[in-house]
Amino acid sequence: MIAEITSENPKTASLVLSLLPIKARASRWGEEIYFSTPVDAKEENARVEVEIGSVAYWPPGKAVCIFFGPTPVSTGTAPKAASNVNVFAKVVGDSSVFKRIRDGDEITLQTF
Repeated sequence: MIAEITSENPKTASLVLSLLPIKARASRWGEEIYFSTPVDAKEENARVEVEIGSVAYWPPGKAVCIFFGPTPVSTGTAPKAASNVNVFAKVVGDSSVFKRIRDGDEITLQTF
């Protein structure tokens, strides 16, 4: 799946990009995938309310999160992060393909 970098959090995006490729094991939390990274960034324009297709960095867990539907803390159909995240990219196309990812599946975050 392809994601485009957004302008919302340029410091976070730059740091994540500088450490690519990142390979990790996926974890699921509702309709969110997250995985550990070597990224160590502070909050930057952080928020908990995100859109479907948002790709974000979660500072407390040093993890990248991909949101494709409601999470356990959502109050409706929109995704909601467990705590503040730095959104730095947006999935291009239908992010529902991430529903096929299961706990433990290998994820690779890379540039093309």
